[in-house]
Amino acid sequence: MSTPFYVSPQQAMADRAEYARKGIARGRSLVVLQFADGIVFVGENPSRALHKFSEIYDRIGFAAAGKYNEYENLRIGGVRYADMRGYTYDRDDVTARGLANVYAQTLGTIFSSAAEKPYEVELVVAEVGETPEGDQIYRLPHDGSIVDEHGSVAVGGNAETISTYLDQRHEDGMSLAEALKLAVQALSRDTNGSEREIPAERLEVAVLDRTRPQQRKFKRIVGRQLGRLLEEGGASTAAEAEDPDDEE
Repeated sequence: MSTPFYVSPQQAMADRAEYARKGIARGRSLVVLQFADGIVFVGENPSRALHKFSEIYDRIGFAAAGKYNEYENLRIGGVRYADMRGYTYDRDDVTARGLANVYAQTLGTIFSSAAEKPYEVELVVAEVGETPEGDQIYRLPHDGSIVDEHGSVAVGGNAETISTYLDQRHEDGMSLAEALKLAVQALSRDTNGSEREIPAERLEVAVLDRTRPQQRKFKRIVGRQLGRLLEEGGASTAAEAEDPDDEE
């Protein structure tokens, strides 16, 4: 009988983490940004049936990069958790922090279990508050850790380059058009520094808008509305560049 090879726990966990990161890197990146009236989700997605962004509850949105079947299972589980908690207690008891903790436990358990492969997903859970100071954005990597983000966050294959670009240019109080334009510019950047054009029909865009009179704040932006916002953002950028006051 042959003796099995010994692999240290540290090496085993490192291999599982590398496996998950490579799987996530194969997916298209997405970004989540705060703007004056809420939180916007922007990603490149040629499919009109398989969404990267979804509503979880009244003020809570979900974004994911990686393997669709794995993060779709997590999304469904999150919806069930939110519905059950809101029904049993109160709708205000459903929070992004509580949902992030549930996802963290699930991802952490799967990642540390030797019986199955780690999930090749990276999640973002966001909740829009009554004011910008009340907005919450949580990023959950494949290992189940929770990262509290502010302003902007990127996940997916080119996340590091995109995050650096956003950190340098994102500002508090941006309009939706300005935030959308910045997100598209960030997603258009490749790892080698070059840029490419992403047509509007390949974009998936959604917002959590605190100004909506409905209790549910999640809304998808498609079609003509998306085109108008992209044009408005481009016009604002051009106007700022030509403003003579900037030359003083």
